Amino acid sequence: MFRPKFFVLLPQISKSQILNDIVAGVLVGIVALPLAIAFGIASGVSPEKGIITAIIGGFIVSFLGGSRVQIGGPTGAFIVIVYGIVEKFGLDGLIVATIMAGVILIIMGFAQLGSIIKFIPYPVIVGFTSGIAVVIFSSQVNDFFGLNIEKVPADFVDKWTLYFQNFSSINYETFFIGIFSFLIILFWPKVSRKIPGSIIAIFVSTILVHFFQMNVATIESRFGEIPSSFPSPSIPIFDLATIKQLILPATTIAILAAIESLLSAVVADGMIGGKHKSNMELVATGIANIFTPLFGGIPVTGAIARTATNIKNGGRTPIAGMVHAITLLGIMLLLGQWAKLIPMATLAAILIVVAYNMSEHRIFRQLLKSPRSDVAVLLTTFGLTVVFDLTIAIEVGMILAVILFMRRMANVSNINVITREINDSEEADDAASIQTKIVPDGVQVYEINGPFFFGAASKFKGVMNRLEIMPEVVIFRMRNVPAIDATGLNLLSQIIRDNKNKSVHLIFSGVHDQPLEALKNYNLTQEIGEENIFNNIDDALQRSKELVQKKYKK
Repeated sequence: MFRPKFFVLLPQISKSQILNDIVAGVLVGIVALPLAIAFGIASGVSPEKGIITAIIGGFIVSFLGGSRVQIGGPTGAFIVIVYGIVEKFGLDGLIVATIMAGVILIIMGFAQLGSIIKFIPYPVIVGFTSGIAVVIFSSQVNDFFGLNIEKVPADFVDKWTLYFQNFSSINYETFFIGIFSFLIILFWPKVSRKIPGSIIAIFVSTILVHFFQMNVATIESRFGEIPSSFPSPSIPIFDLATIKQLILPATTIAILAAIESLLSAVVADGMIGGKHKSNMELVATGIANIFTPLFGGIPVTGAIARTATNIKNGGRTPIAGMVHAITLLGIMLLLGQWAKLIPMATLAAILIVVAYNMSEHRIFRQLLKSPRSDVAVLLTTFGLTVVFDLTIAIEVGMILAVILFMRRMANVSNINVITREINDSEEADDAASIQTKIVPDGVQVYEINGPFFFGAASKFKGVMNRLEIMPEVVIFRMRNVPAIDATGLNLLSQIIRDNKNKSVHLIFSGVHDQPLEALKNYNLTQEIGEENIFNNIDDALQRSKELVQKKYKK
């Protein structure tokens, strides 16, 4: 389970596949360069930190991960949370939070929580993903239009208020480069899909700005030189108080990294017909998020777009991901001095396209036709992500989804009172099954349908309290109860005691494994009496008949 995919595949990788992986890795490295720079800048850090993240994080995710083709690095999903952490806690706070997130991810992996994605409601995922897309787009307006706002507020409302106040100061040369780059990225795939449009946009726009001496902000004018050497590792000083402050942001990073990585791995599996090791993927992502920030990097996760690019170019083993990281290292060391000439408007155009692709607007509109509870979760998560921050959005979205799920389960759980005839057949494999079962006089049958948990307990209690005449025997038919929780057990305990005081016999029928085990652990089987617990309704009715007759004889 915890053996990296690279070591599993290593003995069987052919020379021709290695060559294909090297070619795919180089191409993905070229594709990843502008994205790494753009994600770094948009996250509120310097551009080389995005490249460092793709180099170290990308190599570790491929070397130790559980997927054949996963490409790791910075992604647009983290822009919102990283920007907020940098604004509030600075770069040292981001480093500590990312390391903490890495530890959480490793714990999740060893706890075998790789299937965690199955428990995240889809409206929550779409809600915060679409919200992140809106926030990314909003963060790029200043550079795209050249508004020259020195400090853009983090708050969404304040940001757009400032944009409208300064829109008259638009720099038309910057706007031209932004639109020109956007159109290249949009239409270049019709010319060639081998070379990404973002690379062409960067190349052409950089030449235009430099050749015509255009008044357009570049990486150099905003951040200065891009280092042409690899940084040395450094560990920030932190204490318990800092850890307490950063535990929520770190948990958000960990959850988001897990969702992104596992989603990307699932998509990749569908494209190559493979199967990833989800727990190994979480451990590898955790290790990447521990080591990357030591060199100044930002959070790492699986990148769906770059993973898809890897697959389309022939990558089929982790070698491609490692080559992608080495390619980026070579570009940084050899060509970093030229990257400083890239216009900020071009990077803004790239991120606007990323935001559009992240928005999932078609799925968003489709989910608006879902049940109202799902729409409420979707819009709440989306709104909180845009207006407040991702941490609050995920927390509230998950809590709201859980509450609405429990309400839905309580609605489908019901208790039917049956007094004379049961007009349905017992389980098909019951040889004694009959269409009509007669309930003796003095016997009341309650059929419980659905999970017997705290959401349904009050409903059950209400039905029991409506009894005007107490029967001599009560049968609880539980063939449709898959599970019971502590609240349900406590309610049954009260009912058992109350009915004993009233000399009412209780019989249980069709109890499944989980409820039966729970009854035993709660010591309720002793109070009920094992002779009063049956597998089917026929034996339960026979027992009730015997009890009634015995009482009459007395």
